[in-house]
Amino acid sequence: MKLVSWNVNGLRACLGKGFLDYVKEEDPDILCLQETKLQPEQAVFDLDGYHRFFHSADKKGYSGTAILTKEAPLSVAYDFGGDIHRHEGRVITAEYADFFLVCCYTPNSQDGLKRLTYRLQWEDDLRGYLKALDAVKPVVYCGDLNVAHREIDLKNPKANRMNPGFSDAEREKMTELIASGFTDSFRHLHPEATGVYSWWSYRYHARENNAGWRIDYFIVSDRMAGRIRSAEIRTAVYGSDHCPVVLELDR
Repeated sequence: MKLVSWNVNGLRACLGKGFLDYVKEEDPDILCLQETKLQPEQAVFDLDGYHRFFHSADKKGYSGTAILTKEAPLSVAYDFGGDIHRHEGRVITAEYADFFLVCCYTPNSQDGLKRLTYRLQWEDDLRGYLKALDAVKPVVYCGDLNVAHREIDLKNPKANRMNPGFSDAEREKMTELIASGFTDSFRHLHPEATGVYSWWSYRYHARENNAGWRIDYFIVSDRMAGRIRSAEIRTAVYGSDHCPVVLELDR
């Protein structure tokens, strides 16, 4: 089974930059998208063979997630937790026979870490949600999680320490999640790989210089780690400031 996660930074824009060609070539069983920036009725494109589930923010043109899946899920749920987490279209959960899939676009802590307090609440509440799902059946948790966990997950760790996505607190929340029964699939297979990133700023020729961050993940329940066949980052795929990340699981 092949799963893809991609922050498309505006699906309508990405459609004009080779999105459909990439999907047809990659041919994933499940495709998770973040930062779609549209309402469901605006998702007009030809891609046969997929059931489509779109979730939009209350604020138009902001955030948003989607799951496109060849196999129809048993159920689909939108958002999680209390009302505070239910207005930005950031989470879709699809239930399959032997696992839950959670597609997530994690809130950015923003310049000056001005949204860090909310971000840390989000992390605690979402970890509780994932653990509750995991108590029922294994979980595949993916998306733009807006954190570079380790120093090898970004090009310039010293210069970026305490910037959004690389604050000590955000990194510690990822450590807590992993310690609570989950596996970072990329690091499981590539524990010390360096220079492999999934996001680059549009400024300063960052992508040309590979001055990037690995902030897009597939994280699975520990008991699924033995099913990980491959975990790759498609750095050669353009169309967004992020590139797709790919997970292959043995069925």
